[in-house]
Order: sequence, then C-alpha cells, then structure tokens
Amino acid sequence: MSFYQRHVLPHLLDFAMRQKQMLPFRRRVIGAAEGTVLEIGIGSGLNLPLYGASVRAVIGLEPSPELLRMARTRAARASVPVELLEASAEAVPLEGAGIDTVVTTWTLCTIPDAPRALAEMRRVLKPSGNLLFVEHGRAPEPGVARWQDRLDPFWGCVAGGCHLNRKIDALIAGSGFRIEALENVRLPGPRTHTFLYEGRAGKG
Repeated sequence: MSFYQRHVLPHLLDFAMRQKQMLPFRRRVIGAAEGTVLEIGIGSGLNLPLYGASVRAVIGLEPSPELLRMARTRAARASVPVELLEASAEAVPLEGAGIDTVVTTWTLCTIPDAPRALAEMRRVLKPSGNLLFVEHGRAPEPGVARWQDRLDPFWGCVAGGCHLNRKIDALIAGSGFRIEALENVRLPGPRTHTFLYEGRAGKG
C-alpha cells in the first residue's frame, strides 16, 4: 500500500464524505434501519451518531485500518453498541441469516467485486431483512455516462478505487435482491459524480 493510500486518502475520504448535502440522505437511510445492523464500508464512522432506538447493535465492516481508527472514536460515543471488523465485503466474517438490516452509503462504488459483496450481504441477511442504500453511479444521460466511462480509470486511481459508472440498481437486482423502493436524485456538482440511487431492497 502506498503512502498516499495509507496516510493521505483516508483523511481525504473522511473530509469529502462529511459534506452537509449528504446528511439528509444519511439520515433517511440510517433512520430506516432496525434490529442488528451490518454497515458495509463503515469508513470513519460518519453514520454512527445517526443510529437510534430501533437499532439493537451495529456491526461495522471496513477493510482500511486507518479509517477504522477514526471510526473507533465515533463508536465510543454512539448511542448503540458498535462492533468494528477489519474485513472485506467480499468475505463477510459472519454466520448466515443473522442480520436484520444491511446498510451501504456511498460504498458499492469502491468494492472491487461488487456482485460478490452483494451476494455476501444477501447471505447474512435474515429472510425478512432489508438492504438500505444510497450510492452514486451511472447517470441516465448517454453523454454524461460516456464521460463517466472515460474518467473512470483515472478517478479510481485518485479516489481509492471509486467507480463513477456502476449502475447500482442493476447490480443490486442482479444479485438476487428485490428492489422495493428506489429514488434517483442529483446532488449539486459535476454531473459525472452526483447521480444518486437511494432505496431499499428485500432479500428476494
């Protein structure tokens, strides 16, 4: 791992993900979580203060030890019990069918093998469980999507493997989930980076 990836990128990610315009999306997604929650890509723990009384416990999964160190500070102040695991979403170290809610917020763009990770999320969910998500991804306008394809290799190098052009709803549905609610909105900013997918999916 390079100096940039270990010492610079985690702080850049924490700063970028603290944008105020993202907070309403976080509040809606986290506010719908209940029971035992598995948060994929918990990062620096920005969602932890938002979990409320409907959540019994949060298991936070994150492959970056640097981001986990930041998350521990927020975990200590959380109003719910939090367990942090240094692990990959492609191999979730949990038994099957034990999780009530899986949460992903701006995470599926960076996982190298997103279909495998989604299969793992589906495996650990209870039959009645839900996947709650807000992600950025492929825009519907052909011209914008072409620019996403052009920029994607460069952007991935500077943004920790983030992909601009993943069609999030297709990824989720293609992994056996049943999408029950989906809203697409665009944040202010570059059109290649700001098309969002927010929704809920059942285990199917």
